[in-house]
Amino acid sequence: MSQYFVIHPESPQKRLIRRAVEIIDQGGLIVYPTDSCYALGCHLGDKDAMQRIRRIRQIDEKHHFTLVCRDLSELSNYALVENSAYRLMKRCTPGPYTFLLKATHEVPRRLQTPKRKTIGLRVPNHPIALQLCEELGQPLMSSTLILPENVEPLSDPLEMRDVLGSDVDLVIDGGYCGIQATTVIDLMEPTPVILRQGKGDAKWLMQFV
Repeated sequence: MSQYFVIHPESPQKRLIRRAVEIIDQGGLIVYPTDSCYALGCHLGDKDAMQRIRRIRQIDEKHHFTLVCRDLSELSNYALVENSAYRLMKRCTPGPYTFLLKATHEVPRRLQTPKRKTIGLRVPNHPIALQLCEELGQPLMSSTLILPENVEPLSDPLEMRDVLGSDVDLVIDGGYCGIQATTVIDLMEPTPVILRQGKGDAKWLMQFV
């Protein structure tokens, strides 16, 4: 059975954040809350943990993993960002948006989409997620916690612990955070394209088109 931490969603306990990051650093796979829904997270480039995510979600090699960052200052390390794309991202971060960008060489090849060499990046508006990234000192490799038999993400941390058992090393209970996935915006082309309308409002995007 996985460990279970109850962390305050607005004032996360530093001791528990540090312990969660220790688990990640040791190759652990965690469940943690974001501003859209709960997600699976592990150390960037941890091949074994990434394969565990694939097994849990029953996804293939084409699945797009996301790097969850603490702020936009980290983006240039992992993605090639044009000025216009940066202005758009600054407009809506932190928030429930995932951006598809050209990956840099800092991103392990297995995390990139095979053909386009892209990576998904986001900066969530959730204290627990942001403090995990801050303590870790780098982005979390992440994927939404949707089980193969479900159409929506799991929302009850106690149910997550019961269902996932020892498939994950830690479940962080940060309270209810929703079941709506992020809005996905493709920034690979000169004109932004909404690939998935999720929690993030995209009406403002028209000013960039």
